[in-house]
Amino acid sequence: MSDNLTIWEKHPSTTGGVLIAAFEGWNDAGNASSWAIRHLRENFNAEPFAHIDAEQFYDFSETRPLVHLEKDGRQLDWPITQFSTSSEQNILLLEGIEPHLQWKTFVQEITSIATSLEVSMVITLGSLLTEVPHTRPVMIYGFCEDAEMSSRLNLQKSMYEGPTGIVGVLNQNIQEEGIPAISLWATVPNYVSGAASPKATLALVNRLNEILPEVSLTTELEIASASYERQVDQLIEDDEEMRAYVTDLEYRYDQGEFDADPASGFGDRVERWLHDGANPEEA
Repeated sequence: MSDNLTIWEKHPSTTGGVLIAAFEGWNDAGNASSWAIRHLRENFNAEPFAHIDAEQFYDFSETRPLVHLEKDGRQLDWPITQFSTSSEQNILLLEGIEPHLQWKTFVQEITSIATSLEVSMVITLGSLLTEVPHTRPVMIYGFCEDAEMSSRLNLQKSMYEGPTGIVGVLNQNIQEEGIPAISLWATVPNYVSGAASPKATLALVNRLNEILPEVSLTTELEIASASYERQVDQLIEDDEEMRAYVTDLEYRYDQGEFDADPASGFGDRVERWLHDGANPEEA
């Protein structure tokens, strides 16, 4: 671990936990994955214990620092990759922004921290825009390279080849260090791309609750999800073409076209969407 890259506020009292990570940016359609990690932090009352210095990894003309007022005057908030944990759950949380520079160094630093804390598994969260209806349950697609874990948790081995985001790079690096890694992706309707999706966030958290023994409360997300669905209903109510499009998506969903079962071909389409999103000039 490079002391000049990671700033430690304190060291966690326990080791061997599960690390859950999410990054704003391309990996975060509808802000679903970043919202999920914030929800977990608040739900677990997790406190920061370390962060990776931003200076080497971000173009600040692209991801700008934010200024705010406090009693002592104006303060700057810089982009941050922050680790947090709580004394009650053996879970570590990592939230950040997809970096612009030095991805190898960035993921090596995260991996080094995970190794030093004897992390037993890493779960990365992502969300992507897809042709799915907002009126149906959110599809969660899970990747895992470990055959036993994939079978036990109903995940799939990825056959994807092509450009990837920081989540893919981190997963690869973690696996090469011998740490089991899972990547969970939530689908977000492409026709409401500009709106945050609590429904996708809720689906990610529910899937995590199936994998991990610690239970995260979801009442607030359930309320926000219901409100989101009503708002999208209102948005498309007077648009005949959009309503027809959603009706067609609903029919295809109900016919099982979006099932996670490999036979449906949905996984292949997810990986094509990942390719196109990471390499937009080919889309």
